[in-house]
Amino acid sequence: MILLLLIGIGLAGLSCALLARGMGGSRFGATQPVTQIKRYGFTRTRTEQARAAVGGIVDRAADKLGAQFVGRLTQPNDLRTQLVAAGLYKLTPGKFVGYRVLATIGFPLIWIWMGTSTGFSPIITLLGTIFCGVLGWWAPIQLVKDRAKRRLGEIDYELPELIDLLVVTIEAGLGFVGSLQMAAGRLQGPLGDELRLTLQEQNMGLSINEALHHTMLRADTSSMRSFVRSVTQGERLGVSIGQIMRDLAGEMRRRRRQSAEERAQKAPIKILFPLVFLIFPAMFIVLLGPALMQFMHALGGIK
Repeated sequence: MILLLLIGIGLAGLSCALLARGMGGSRFGATQPVTQIKRYGFTRTRTEQARAAVGGIVDRAADKLGAQFVGRLTQPNDLRTQLVAAGLYKLTPGKFVGYRVLATIGFPLIWIWMGTSTGFSPIITLLGTIFCGVLGWWAPIQLVKDRAKRRLGEIDYELPELIDLLVVTIEAGLGFVGSLQMAAGRLQGPLGDELRLTLQEQNMGLSINEALHHTMLRADTSSMRSFVRSVTQGERLGVSIGQIMRDLAGEMRRRRRQSAEERAQKAPIKILFPLVFLIFPAMFIVLLGPALMQFMHALGGIK
C-alpha cells in the first residue's frame, strides 16, 4: 500500500509539473493578443475559453513530451506514414507520441484515484494501474491503425467511380488535369480529400506525375498503385488515357467483386465462434432446460 501511494504521489507530481510548465510558457505571451481581439468584439464564452485553455495546455505538454521521446520510442517516418494514411495531416509524430505518453501517465493516475477513493485492494489497484498504463500506450496507435485501414478501404471502394468520371470527361474533350479538377469538386470523403491535396501540390509547382506519386505514398493501396502507374505509363508511352481508364475501371471492379466474394467466404468461419460459445449455449438452456428439470423431478419422485 505504501508503494502504491508513493507511485501515485510521484505521478501526480510529474503531471502537475508538466501542467505548470505548459501554463507558464504562454501565459504572458497570450495576454496582449487576447486583449487586442477583445477590442474588436470577437470574444468567446467562458466555457469555450476554458476548453481552449485546457486544450492548449494539453497540446503544449504533448509537444514537449513528444520532442523528448519521439526518436526513442518509435520511428518518426513510419508513424508519419500511419498518421497520413489515417487522414491526420496536421498531427505531427512528436505530438502524437506526446499524447501517448500523457495517456500512459493519466490513465494510471485516474485508476489510482478511483482505487483509493473506492477502497480497492492493493493487488487490484496495482494490476489495474499496470493495465491502464499499457492501455494508454496501446490504444492511441491502435485507433490510428483502425482509422487508416477503414479510410484506405473507402478509397479503394470509391476509386472505380472516379475512373468512370475521368473516362466520361476525358472522352468529352477535357484534359486529364481538368478531369481531376472536376472529379475533385464532385467527390466527397477520403478520395475527394486526396484529389484536392493532389491538385494543390500540382498548383504549387509539381508535375501531375509527381503529385500522383505523392498520392500513392499517402494512400498506399493496390488499386491506387494500379491507377497511378497506369496514368504514368500512359503519358510516357503516348497511349490514350481514356482507353487506359476504361480498362482500369473494369479491372478494379473485378478486384472489388473478388474481395467481396473472399469476405463472404470468410463470414461462416468468423461467425462460428460466437455461434458456438454464445448462441448455442443460450438455445440449449432455453430448449433443454425445462426437459432436464422435469427429468430430475421425475427421478426425485421415483426415489
